[in-house]
Amino acid sequence: MTILHTFWGMRRVGSAATAVALAVAFACTGGQAGGQKRPKAETNSGRGAEPQTVGQQERIRKIEATAVDIPMGEKEPVRLSLTQLMELYKVPGLSIAVIDDFKVVWAKGYGTIGAGSTAPVTPKTLFQAGSISKPVAATGALYLVEHGKLALDEDVNVKLKTWKVPENEFTKEQKVTLRRLMSHTGGLTVHGFPGYDVDAPMPTLVQIFNGEKPANTAPIRVDILPGTQERYSGGGITIEQQLMMDVTGKPFPELLRETVLDKIGMADSSYEQPLPPGRAAMTAIGTYGDGKPVHRKWHIYPEMAAAGLWTTPTDLAKFAIETANSRHGEANHVLSQKMTEEMLAPVMDGAGLGFFVEKENPGQFGHNGADEGFQALLTMNSESGKGVAIMADSDNGITVANYVLRRVAQEYAWNYKFGPEMPPLVILAKVRGTQTAIDRYAELKKSGELQGEHAEGAMNQLGYSLLYSGHEQEAINVFQKNVQEFPQSSNVYDSLGEAYMKVGEKDLAIANYEKSLQLDPKNQNAVEQLKKLRQPK
Repeated sequence: MTILHTFWGMRRVGSAATAVALAVAFACTGGQAGGQKRPKAETNSGRGAEPQTVGQQERIRKIEATAVDIPMGEKEPVRLSLTQLMELYKVPGLSIAVIDDFKVVWAKGYGTIGAGSTAPVTPKTLFQAGSISKPVAATGALYLVEHGKLALDEDVNVKLKTWKVPENEFTKEQKVTLRRLMSHTGGLTVHGFPGYDVDAPMPTLVQIFNGEKPANTAPIRVDILPGTQERYSGGGITIEQQLMMDVTGKPFPELLRETVLDKIGMADSSYEQPLPPGRAAMTAIGTYGDGKPVHRKWHIYPEMAAAGLWTTPTDLAKFAIETANSRHGEANHVLSQKMTEEMLAPVMDGAGLGFFVEKENPGQFGHNGADEGFQALLTMNSESGKGVAIMADSDNGITVANYVLRRVAQEYAWNYKFGPEMPPLVILAKVRGTQTAIDRYAELKKSGELQGEHAEGAMNQLGYSLLYSGHEQEAINVFQKNVQEFPQSSNVYDSLGEAYMKVGEKDLAIANYEKSLQLDPKNQNAVEQLKKLRQPK
């Protein structure tokens, strides 16, 4: 199934679990991303937020007061404050750091560290960064390249000692290199990692590489020709982690602290898994989309480079500012200007070395991430000096973060070209009922404002929101409507099949997965679900 597309591609997450969230695209005007004179860079990347001016306070007030503003034609618009939006999506806590003019101009926490807690989120509260761990780890790898420990285009098996990438027919012609690992072009499997319950046995990296118990993911292998396709692989980043450890002989958390975190002043960040007691006492509590807490607060990620960073939005903002300034030769506490340029140059399909970049938005770089019960977003423009880091203790964090992102962009006049706006049917359903959302969908289709795959995607998103919030029959009705309107789409049948599977309608689930597979023989999800459905009890 496919339920989401992205600001920074929601596919680029650290959790293997499907996140039921959709990035909200938006358009904003005003401001200049380029053409303005770059201000002199800060000499200390480690400084925190600037003192708030009256103007900043007014901008913050506006963002907090109206996080959502949905026009409804002739009807009353839907407006929600940030607090109301968080409550609607059962997000206990949110933390934000806004970057303007290459500085952190404000940082603030909202809500509590977890459901049922009275402890407030502050700018010092630690969150799991999910896949935003990857660009920070990549910076450490590139530091080792500049210091002669690693080479970007060398076969990684030359320096891997603890384990080596198994050779096969794909690696005979092209090798797995560090550049390909960091840009997801190494042809490697395993998209992401679910992490491990605090009470579960922990696998070694070698067990993870080979898919051996107690590892909970498949073996990490090359199954397409390296260098021919950008396919997201947390598995590849975990090989990068082992490579860095093998050439330095240091534990990964210590290595990243020395090469990146300390140099930038990211004092509230750590790759330690699990965290030591002192830092563990400062964390938020992971929360599922239904508002229930993650068992024992959070999962542990031995796949540290891919998903193991604990941090704050302020520290992520410092990291982004360091990267932007280094690109202009005005910071360079970790990487040279030349290496930073190489990091932010797309290798394939917008994937740089750790970050993702956008051709249509020069200077924009970023990543988002999701661990069990945590989601986060980081984006910045190296030309305008504008950006934001948002972290949440919820599997609904990206959904809320994207509304906040839109408001930040409006208030700070980002000149950013976003994709077509997806109608917020989920919020309409939550606030005014499912039928209101369906009626609004029909109005937008009739007016021509919503067509094709965007119409299909909007209804699919609504269906999944209903399916995983206890409204299974309403979800089935929505998916059935999508099937009727888009009968040639493999994805709508896949989604309806999942809904029937969830409510125990085995025969109907099989029929819809079979139809999905007929329309798209490459739908691996349908293959896997049919295998499960046909297993004898």
